[in-house]
Amino acid sequence: MSNSNIEHSSAEGVGAVIVDTVAIIGLGLIGGSFAKALKENGVARRVVGFDRRPEELKLGLSLGVIDEEAHTLKQAVEGADVVVLAVPVRAVDDVLAKVKADFKAGAILTDVGSVKGCFVKAVEHAFNDVANEHRPIVVPGHPIAGSEKSGVEAANSTLFLNHKVILTPLSDRTPEAVALVSSLWARCGATVLEMGVAHHDDVLAATSHLPHLIAFSLVDTLAGEGDSKEIFKYAAGGFRDFTRIAASDPVMWSDIFLSNSESTLKVLDHFADDLAALRDAIANQDSKTLLGVFTRAKAARDHFSKILSGQAYTTTMNTKNVIFKMKPGGEVKGTIRVAGDKSMSHRSIMLGSLADGVTEVEGFLEGEDSLATLQAFRDMGVVIEGPDEGRVKIYGVGINGLKQPPGPLYLGNSGTAMRLFAGLLAGQTFDTELTGDESLSKRPMERVAAPLREMGAIIETGEKGRPPMKIKGNCALKGMHYDMPMASAQVKSCLLLAGLYADGETSVIEPAPTRDHTERMLNGFGYPVKREGAKASLVGGGSLIATKIDVPADISSAAFFLVAASITPGAHLTLKHVGMNPTRVGIINILRAMGGSIEVSNESVVGGEPVADLTVSYRPLKGINIPEDQVPLAIDEFPVLFIAAVCAEGKTVLTGAEELRVKESDRIQVMADGLKAVGVDTVVTPDGIEIIGSEIGGGVVDSHGDHRIAMSFAVASLRAKGEITINDCANVATSFPNFEALAKQVGIQISVE
Repeated sequence: MSNSNIEHSSAEGVGAVIVDTVAIIGLGLIGGSFAKALKENGVARRVVGFDRRPEELKLGLSLGVIDEEAHTLKQAVEGADVVVLAVPVRAVDDVLAKVKADFKAGAILTDVGSVKGCFVKAVEHAFNDVANEHRPIVVPGHPIAGSEKSGVEAANSTLFLNHKVILTPLSDRTPEAVALVSSLWARCGATVLEMGVAHHDDVLAATSHLPHLIAFSLVDTLAGEGDSKEIFKYAAGGFRDFTRIAASDPVMWSDIFLSNSESTLKVLDHFADDLAALRDAIANQDSKTLLGVFTRAKAARDHFSKILSGQAYTTTMNTKNVIFKMKPGGEVKGTIRVAGDKSMSHRSIMLGSLADGVTEVEGFLEGEDSLATLQAFRDMGVVIEGPDEGRVKIYGVGINGLKQPPGPLYLGNSGTAMRLFAGLLAGQTFDTELTGDESLSKRPMERVAAPLREMGAIIETGEKGRPPMKIKGNCALKGMHYDMPMASAQVKSCLLLAGLYADGETSVIEPAPTRDHTERMLNGFGYPVKREGAKASLVGGGSLIATKIDVPADISSAAFFLVAASITPGAHLTLKHVGMNPTRVGIINILRAMGGSIEVSNESVVGGEPVADLTVSYRPLKGINIPEDQVPLAIDEFPVLFIAAVCAEGKTVLTGAEELRVKESDRIQVMADGLKAVGVDTVVTPDGIEIIGSEIGGGVVDSHGDHRIAMSFAVASLRAKGEITINDCANVATSFPNFEALAKQVGIQISVE
């Protein structure tokens, strides 16, 4: 795109584009506000306005909304570098027919309508017989902002501040034109996004058009009641908030519904069906159906609130780089209880949903990954109350009671959830698709997909065996025996869960012990699992009975504080109610082998899982050759154990840890790179690493979005000589929501940006 009347000024910052002339066609609320914002933010040297109502045009000029008034459409368009159509969506055809030959060469045409399909059709119709060199460059747009007020008098230059504007560029778009229109909106304070035309109209039909239709209808219905004055007199704030949008411009909204009828009818029919189901539930006193709808809706609304406030990572719109700033030194003292065990939290929701009866869970981890699992089962028709301070109540639907979810199941950052879901869903009667965030989408899934296919499952994975995973329903699964090539609790659990739906016995032999939460919890739900040495087996076709589960504190989360106290002179820290499953205590065994002081007290068994309090005191550590039989017992804790090795005297050698390379990141290489960034040299091997005790300096570490890498280098700061900056730490919330608070509580000097 070439236009001498458009300047790019780097001095004015990102998106600092100055346009000589912008023409706004239609000086209503949106058009007037955009004109005023362009003027006040110095984006356009000249803003020309046109409106079919002469009085609005004169008012816009007198209020300083525009610089000049155009008395005809031709006069407005012919000298403009950018033309903005801010007219009702059903008026676009008429406007374009009148000005299609008046655009200057290289001019850009954009709009503000909330329906994009009809705008694109109007453009195609208007310019069908116009030579390409005389056509404007079209960039459809839609600002998601508004007000109950209308007209140019309501023009507000801050209307778009911190609001979204969606651009729907056409396939033959000019990138420079899209960038320019994006910059105009950005300079007015908006956040600019892009999506396809059809997708935009479907999304807006559901999120904007349908709510307006319901609001108009509800107010109209109640206004027609004989005692409407009494109804409105006693209406509470919720009614006023919900029906506020019924005060919007009736003509505009009539046009919108007629212009976007196909998308609106689709979502309206779906809503009508759901509303009818609610009516039936009320008529039949069906409390379970009502509770299911209300709990799903509350959870979804709570999640939306997090997204809107920028607190949730489970949204593609969140591009924030959370940074840990770690001051060197600090102390580690006190008594704390870390978050509930994530592995058990996942499994409690899964098995509770498949059980007959009501399962009550205490100590549930309210991290994003566990919540994603919970929401996935809500999407499959399970009624779940909570979580409320770690308490969850699950109304099980039975082993064959899950329903087709409305769309793909989003599992956040959790590889555990995706691999376990794969086994569980392989035996369902409906098709499913499993997706996750950017990090999860890079992790290998063929390690579970391949053996599931041997059982008869039909599963597609993405490129290089990565997510998404598409799982076909109505597959007759056959039990099988599987010798795992690599020790993995996730693979073992996946196949056992698939075995619930398989004909005959399913058995798994692991080359080394791995965590056995699935076997223990299945037995706790009354589903027998046999353990014979390295072999775990079950027979399909049984059922689960609801139970109570108390989730202990996660030893993987406790590991960061176990190491923190072990490497900090003068440290003395007690960790309460930590899970002591024999398949998870490798971190304790390895630290003790290095000379660490860890005392175990108040041992008990809760829900089949051993728990205890751990008291850690500082004692100088020594490097060791880590026994390979301990590797599977500490597979998730090795990043922070690498920090312990750096602080130990002598050499520490790890072998037999290939699985570390296929976690949220290649944890061996990423840790080695991070250690190098703070002045520590290591020797990386295909299945491990060699670390010699060294001094830790300061530096900048890239965690590669891996929460355990980020938290490990936070612990390293206790022995560092300089400040450590850790980038890409947003995913810490996935496994340890209150890590920052607990770190500060015990004396670690952390701040988060």
